[in-house]
Amino acid sequence: MNDAQRNHYDVLVIGGGPAGTTIASLLAEKGRSVCLLEKAHHPRFHIGESLLPMNLPILEKLGVLDQVDAIGMKKYAAEFNSTDTLLAQDTFYFAKAANPNHPFAYQVRRSEFDELLFKNCQQKGVTAIEGMTVTDTELEGSVKKIQARDDQGEPHEFSARYLIDASGRDTVLAQQLNSKQKNPKHKMAAIYGHFNSVERRTGNDTGNISIYWFQHGWIWLIPLKDGATSIGCVCWPDYLKTRNTPLAEFLQHTLELVPEIRERMKYAQLDGEAQATGNYSYQSNIMSGDGFLLIGDAYAFVDPVFSSGVYLAMQSAMRGADLVDQLLENNTPHKYLISQFENSVSAEIKAFCWFIYRFNSPALHKLLMSSDEAAQHPVKQKLKSAVISVLAGDAYNNPEIRLPLRAFKFLYLINKLAEFKKNHAFNRFRKQQNQAQ
Repeated sequence: MNDAQRNHYDVLVIGGGPAGTTIASLLAEKGRSVCLLEKAHHPRFHIGESLLPMNLPILEKLGVLDQVDAIGMKKYAAEFNSTDTLLAQDTFYFAKAANPNHPFAYQVRRSEFDELLFKNCQQKGVTAIEGMTVTDTELEGSVKKIQARDDQGEPHEFSARYLIDASGRDTVLAQQLNSKQKNPKHKMAAIYGHFNSVERRTGNDTGNISIYWFQHGWIWLIPLKDGATSIGCVCWPDYLKTRNTPLAEFLQHTLELVPEIRERMKYAQLDGEAQATGNYSYQSNIMSGDGFLLIGDAYAFVDPVFSSGVYLAMQSAMRGADLVDQLLENNTPHKYLISQFENSVSAEIKAFCWFIYRFNSPALHKLLMSSDEAAQHPVKQKLKSAVISVLAGDAYNNPEIRLPLRAFKFLYLINKLAEFKKNHAFNRFRKQQNQAQ
C-alpha cells in the first residue's frame, strides 16, 4: 500500500488549534475517519487567552469542561476603564446578560488550552499529527489531496473526500485561492507579552479582563491562573511607526502612558519576549467550495477587543461539523445547507463587528461608560443587559436582545450628533489610519 492509499480519510483538517480540533473531534464522534495536520508541536505559544461564557456549552459538548476548569481562571465580567468619561470604570457582569445561564467564562494559557483540545481529539479517534507542514493542496475532483513535509523534510501525501482549512492566521486555502483581503474598515496592530507580578483585582473580580482606552487605541490585561498576566496594546498604525526602541521597551513605554496601568505594573517584569502582530484584520471572500471549507481564523479575524476569536472559531467548527457530516452523507453538494452555514457565520461576525469598528469612537466610548448601576433604571439596565449578552458571545440570533440592541445603536447615533465635531474628527482620523500602509 502506498502513502496516498494509506493516508486516505473521509475528512482532512489543516490546523490543530481550537477550530481544527473542535471540528475534528465532532466529526470523529459522528463516525467519520478524520486526519488533522498541525505544523507545530504542542504546547506552543498563542495569544487570545480570554474565553467567552458561550464557549462553555461547546467545551461541555467536547467533554473537556472539567479539564478547562482545572487549568483556567474564572472570569465573571469584563471591566472597562476610561480617563475621558465621568464614570472612570464600569464592570459588565455576565450574570446580568439576557441569558444568565452562563455567568462566567475562563482565562486560559493558550499553550495549555490548545494542547488539551489536541489530545482530546486524539482520544476521540482522530489521526492528529504534529510537525506536519502543508505545502500544497489539490482541490479539483472528488478527492482532495494535500502535500506536506514533516520536521525532517520528508514529503507525505494525504487525501480525503472533504478538506477543512482551520490553519488560523496561516490561511492556507485563502492564500492559495488568492481570496484573503485586508479589512479596509479596521487596520490596527498589536504589541503584547506576558508579565509577572501585575496587581490584580480582588475577590470574584480577580479573573476579570481589564480593558483601558488610551490615546493610541486600547489595552488589555488578562490574568492567568499561574500568576502571569497577558498584556497587550492594540494601536493605530501611525503610533507604531514612531517606534525607535526595541519592542519590549516600546511596549513598556506604551503601557506607562496609562497611570492606573503604570501603578498596577509597579513591580511587574516581562516573562519571555514581547511580540507584535501587524495589521491583523482580514477576511477571505471565499468560505467554501466543492469539497472544502474555511473556518475560524482561516476564514476571518477582526479584533480581540471582545475576546470573540476563540468563540467564533469553535462555534463555526461546531456548526461546520454538522454541515460536513450532512454533505458526506448526501455525497453531493447541498446549496441550501452551505448557504445556511455561511449566512450564520457571517451574521455572527457582523454582530461583533458593529461594536469592534466603533469601539474607539467617542460616541460608543461615552455610551459604554454611561451605565448607572446605582439608579437601577430599568431601560438602562435592559440596554446594558443586551450589551453584556454580546460580550458573553450571545450576539447572534437572540430575539430577546434585538430591540434593546437597536435602541442602543440609536443612542449611539444620538451621541454622534450631540458631539458632531468630535466624532467627525475621529472618523476622519480613523479613515486616514485605515488608508495607512
